Amino acid sequence: MEFVGTWWALVPPIVAIVLALITKETYSSLFVGIVVGALLLAGFDPINTVNYIICGTFGDAESANLGFLTAISDPWNAGIFVFLVLLGIMVALVNKGGGSAAFGKWAAKHVKTRVGSMLATFFLGVLIFIDDYFNCLTVGAVMRPVTDEQKISRAKLSYIIDATAAPICMIAPVSSWAAAVSATAADLNTGVTGIQLFIQAIPYNFYSLLTIVFLIVICVMGFDYGPMAKAELEAYRDGRTGSLGNEESTVVERASLLDLILPIVTLIVFCVIGMMYVGGFWDPAAEGYGDVALAFGNTDASVGLPWGSLIALIITFIYLMVRRVISFEDATGCFVAGFKAMVPAMLVLTFALTLKLATSALGADVFVAGLMEGQAQSLYNMLPAIIFLVALGLAFATGTSWGTFGILIPIVLPIFANQPELLTIGISACLAGAVCGDHISPISDTTVMASAGANVNHIEHVNTQIPYALTVAAISFICFIVAGFVQNPFVCLALGIVLVIGALFVLRQTIGVKVTEQA
Repeated sequence: MEFVGTWWALVPPIVAIVLALITKETYSSLFVGIVVGALLLAGFDPINTVNYIICGTFGDAESANLGFLTAISDPWNAGIFVFLVLLGIMVALVNKGGGSAAFGKWAAKHVKTRVGSMLATFFLGVLIFIDDYFNCLTVGAVMRPVTDEQKISRAKLSYIIDATAAPICMIAPVSSWAAAVSATAADLNTGVTGIQLFIQAIPYNFYSLLTIVFLIVICVMGFDYGPMAKAELEAYRDGRTGSLGNEESTVVERASLLDLILPIVTLIVFCVIGMMYVGGFWDPAAEGYGDVALAFGNTDASVGLPWGSLIALIITFIYLMVRRVISFEDATGCFVAGFKAMVPAMLVLTFALTLKLATSALGADVFVAGLMEGQAQSLYNMLPAIIFLVALGLAFATGTSWGTFGILIPIVLPIFANQPELLTIGISACLAGAVCGDHISPISDTTVMASAGANVNHIEHVNTQIPYALTVAAISFICFIVAGFVQNPFVCLALGIVLVIGALFVLRQTIGVKVTEQA
C-alpha cells in the first residue's frame, strides 16, 4: 500500500483521461485506468489485481469499496441505474406513441432559427433543475429532433445539455445537489444549517452563473471556436450531426403535442413528490416534516427519483393506451427498447464508478487534503481562487463533484471559521470548482449522461466542450481572486459578466467561426 495517499492516487484517472482524449475510445480507456488503479493497490500482484477489479478483495480479506461488483451493487448506484432504465422506457414510449414526432412538427413551425432552437434547449434545461441525470436525458430526448431540423451538431446539443445540468442544479435550492451539499455541511458547527450555507454561496458561484451568461451570449452571437466549430460546420454544411443512430421517431396521426408534454410534466411532478416523500415531508416523525427545504436536504435522490419515475411511467403507459396512439404489444416492447437504449450509458457509468472507487481507495482525498492544509496560512485572501483550482483538478481527475465537495468542505470550513464572508466565498469556490471539474471530466457520470442524452460519441462531447468550459473557468478564477479582497458578490459577478462578453467578442474576431457564413 505504498502508493496510498500519494500523488500516485491521481495516476489511474489521469491515464484514463489521456487515453480517452488520444484514442477517442471510452470503454477501453476507462478499463485501462481501472487496471492501473488495481495494480497500484495490489502492489503489482497479478492475481490480487484481478480480485480488486472484479470484487474488491485482497486474499481472504475484504477491501472496502472496490471492484465492478461493488460499483454495481452500491444502493445509490443501483438506484440511479433503475432510474435510467425507467427513464429510457418512458422515452421509448413517448417516441413510439408519436409524442416526440408531434413536438418536432410543432417546433418546426414555431422555432425557425438555429438561435431559437439552442435557446429553447437552454430554457428547457433550466426548467428541469431537480436533478442533473433527469435533466440530461429528458432535455436530450425532447430536443434532438428540433436541433437536427436546424442542422445543429449533437456535440453542441450535448454541451447545452451539460451546461444546464450540473451548473443549474448547483444554484437551485430545491435540487438533489442542494441536498448533497447541505448534508455534507450539516454537522460542521458553522452556526447555520447546511441549506442556508448553500443558499448563501449561490451569488459567489461564479462558474455556474457565468456558464449561463456564456451559453446565452455565444448562442445569440452565432459563432463557435475550437473543435466545436468543426462539429457545427460538418452538421450545417454536410448534415453530419454526429448522431450515433438507433433513434426512432414514430409518426402517429392521432398523436399531439400533449402526448409529449403530459409525460414530461408528470415525470417532473412525481420526481419532486418522490424526493420530498423520501426526505420525510409527510412523515411526522421525520426532521423534514412539513418543510420543503429540509425535506430536500434529507432526501435520497437514488430512491426518490426511481420512486417518482416509476409512478410517472405507469401513468404514461395507461394514458397512451387510453389515447390509442400505441398498441399494447408496442407499449410492452418499449420496455426492452428503453432498456437497450440505456445500456451504453450504464456501461460507461459502471466503468467510471469503478475507476472512482479505485481512486478513492488510493487516497486521492488524503493527498489533496494535505496540499490544501499546507497552503492554509499563506496567501489568505487568495485562498478562494486556490480552492477553486484544487476543486476543479480533483473533480476532473476523479469525475465526481459530490465527492470533491465532500472532501473539501470539511477542510475549507475551519480555515475561514472566524470570517463569515470569506467562509461563504470559500464554500462557493469549492462548489464552483467541483462543478467545473465535473463538467469537463471524461469520467464524470453527468458528462456521460449529457452525451447519452444527445446520443453522441462521449469523447466527441468532451473534446468539443472543454475549450468552452475552460474559458468560463479562467474568468471564474479571476473573479475568485477579486472576491477574496473585495468580498462583494455583485461587483465580482458584474466583472465576470463583462469579462465573458468581452472574451467572446475577442474570440469571435480572432478564432471564431460563424458556420452559416462558412458553409
